[in-house]
Order: sequence, then C-alpha cells, then structure tokens
Amino acid sequence: MRRVLALVLGATCLLAACARSVPLPVVAAPKFPDYIRPSLPSGGSGGRAEVASDRAWQFLQAGDLRNASREVEAALDASPAFYPASATLGYVDLAAGEAAAALQTFDRVLTQAAGYAPALAGRGEALLALHRGAEAMAAFEAAVAADPSLVDLRRRIDVLKFRTLQERLAAARRAAQEGRTAEAIAAYTDALASSPDSPYLYRELGIVERQRGDLDAALEHLRRAVELDPADAGSLEQIGDLLAGRNDLAGAESAYASASRIDPSPALARKIDAIRARADLARLPAEYRAIGAASQLTRADLAALIGVRLAPLLEAHGRGAVVITDVRLSWALPWIMAVARAGVMAPFDNHAFQPTAIVRRADLAQAVARLLSRIGERRPDAAAGWESARRSFTDLSPGHLAYPSASAAVASGVMTTDPAGAFQPFRPVAGAEAIEVIGRLETLAGQPAAGRTSP
Repeated sequence: MRRVLALVLGATCLLAACARSVPLPVVAAPKFPDYIRPSLPSGGSGGRAEVASDRAWQFLQAGDLRNASREVEAALDASPAFYPASATLGYVDLAAGEAAAALQTFDRVLTQAAGYAPALAGRGEALLALHRGAEAMAAFEAAVAADPSLVDLRRRIDVLKFRTLQERLAAARRAAQEGRTAEAIAAYTDALASSPDSPYLYRELGIVERQRGDLDAALEHLRRAVELDPADAGSLEQIGDLLAGRNDLAGAESAYASASRIDPSPALARKIDAIRARADLARLPAEYRAIGAASQLTRADLAALIGVRLAPLLEAHGRGAVVITDVRLSWALPWIMAVARAGVMAPFDNHAFQPTAIVRRADLAQAVARLLSRIGERRPDAAAGWESARRSFTDLSPGHLAYPSASAAVASGVMTTDPAGAFQPFRPVAGAEAIEVIGRLETLAGQPAAGRTSP
C-alpha cells in the first residue's frame, strides 16, 4: 500500500513539474486587458498555489487557455481553498466563451471571500456577456467600492452607463414615434433612474406625457428640465403651450418671452402676440366676449367691435364733440363715444344712440363704408377699386339710400351677397358675421389681429 501511495505521489509531482516546465509566454499586449488580475489574500503567501495561479494568469493573457487551465488545476490541487486561483478559473471560462460557468465560479469565490474585487469585476463581465446589463453594472460598482484603485474599471462603468442610457433613450424615442406612449414613458423613466440630472430626458418625457394627456406630469417634468438647463428654450415653449391651454395667460406669456429671449423665432413671436390678444380680450367686458355667439348684433356690440379692433382708424377722426343722451349706463360707453366722435356711427337726430337697437345689413354697410374711407386715406391706390365701383344687386337699386354703402362694402370684399346676388339690406346681422367683416377691415387696414379666435 505504501508503494502504491508513493507511486501516486510521484506521478502527481511529475505532472506538476511537467506543467511548470512549459515555458512562460512573453506577453507584450494582454489578450484580455479588461480582466482584473486576482490579488493575493492579505496575510501571507499562497506558496505553490500562488506560483501556479500566477502562471495561469500569464498564459491566459497570452491567449493560451489550455495551459492556463492546467496551471489553475495545479494551483487548486496544491490548495483547494486558494480563491485567487478559482477567480482566475472564472476568467479562463469567460475567455472561452463560457459566461454561465464563469458566473457560477465567481459566485463560489464570493462565498469564500465576500467583497473580493477581482471576483466582483469578473462577475460583472460574466453578467455583461449574458446580457444582464443592470446586474453587471451593480457588480462593477461593487468592485470599485471594494477597491477604489480600479480607476480603469470606473471609467468603463461611465462608458457602460452612457451606452445603456443611449440604448434606453433610443427605445423611448422609438416607442414615442410609434405612438406607444405608455411604453415610451416607462423607458424615459428607466433612463432617468440612471441619469437623474439630464434636462433633455425630462424635456422628452414631458412632451410624451403631453401627447398622452397627462398634463400635470408634463408640466412638472418640463419645469424640471428648465431648472437643470435654464437655456432650454424648447421646454419653455412647451410650458407656455400648457399654461395657455389652462388659461394661465400671464404664465404663458412669461414662458414664451423667456424662450424667445434665448432662441427668437417667428413662431414664438406669433404665440406671444396671440397670448397677448387673449389677455386683452379677457380684460374686456363679458358682453363683448359674447358677441360671437349673438344671433342678432346690437349697435352697442358693433360700436365695441369697431372701437376695440379698429381703434387706429378712429383716433385720427375722434376729436369732434358729440352729444348722446342714452348711453351713460351702457357697457359699451367708451367705444360708442369713440365711433360717434369719429363719425363712423353717428347718433340719431334726437341725440339718442339706441345702443340696444338691432343692426341690419344696411346699417353695417354704412359703418363699413365710412371705415373704408378712412382706409382709403392711407391707401388711395386700393381705395380706387371700391370708390368707383357700381355693383349690381337683385334687391337693391342704384337709387336706394343704402346702395352707395353696400356697393363699396361688397366691391372691397368686406361684405358679400347671397348666391342669388341679393344684398339683403334689412336682414339682422349675427355676431359671427360682424366679426368676419371687422376682420376683413383689419386686413385692408394692414393691422390683422394675429391669433384672434373671438371678438
């Protein structure tokens, strides 16, 4: 029995000697530079196991996996508990493309030596090869925490974070473009978990939330984008849009103005004009804002429309004294006085304006003709077309008192006839019709009200 044991021991020694007799390669450039070389445990040398483990690492970096495996076996034969050799075995498995086996090996090492940085780094490599990116990142970060000297690994973590962020962002954008807003929001939220201080992520998330109809969340995230990047004109414009939709006109104008100071554009200028027009309208009496829905326009309504929207045409002619006896309590008093002084809508012979009287098409045409004469003073070339026109109507002869006004109003394109060519001088005017007429006058006068959607 002793003879057999001696033969076995001799054979083992012979095999170890044979393994060591293989010349070590010269490693000019490591085959696997990202692998973290297993360090010795503190407190002593590993003896023969250490020597074999060191040789295994050199064979591994030379790309000689066969001899690397033999040296690892020799090290573990000499000292089964020598975990640096086991960690080297994990890296050999990785180099051979056996990521699952490598992961198991590194996990066994970590049960022996929790917090062993080379095994944590190797575990990260294995997880990365298995497409388990989040777990890989956690393993790499644990390795750096265990050994802060792993500067190269820290840089690699930053690269991986950026790459992961780019992948998540691409997935989020694809989902948004394809209308999968819930999926896009989840992807953006996932991306923000790894990059919580990214203004463009908050901006894009807010835009998708706005598309989905979650306006509170959209506003919150767009505001966060501006906090992180005060020069983010795109987010400021989006905030302006959301506040405009909520009738926070002052807030919307402030957001648009801030965006315009950073990146001025015609589109922003139009939005600012439109929001200011809405703010101006909101300050006007409720009776004025109700004109568009009125089935029959009153003289007070018409005076207010002209006074508000065509004020520049009245100013040059608004100096004359006028006496009106029945408008002291009218909501449209300032505009009635303005149109009366300008001679656009005069009071009757008894000095009554009759603010509640219904406006008929002949009355509207008379006011339009007087306004056209004011425009003609500024644009005589254009005025020739309507001043010399003699339009034909099926219900209004050239001798009719309303004919000159009706002809000028229709020739200028401000008013129209019905399909049969009738002017309908006695038909009551609706509020919406009057608003259209005033809008055409604004255009002729060169003062279109951008963004106006109501009186």
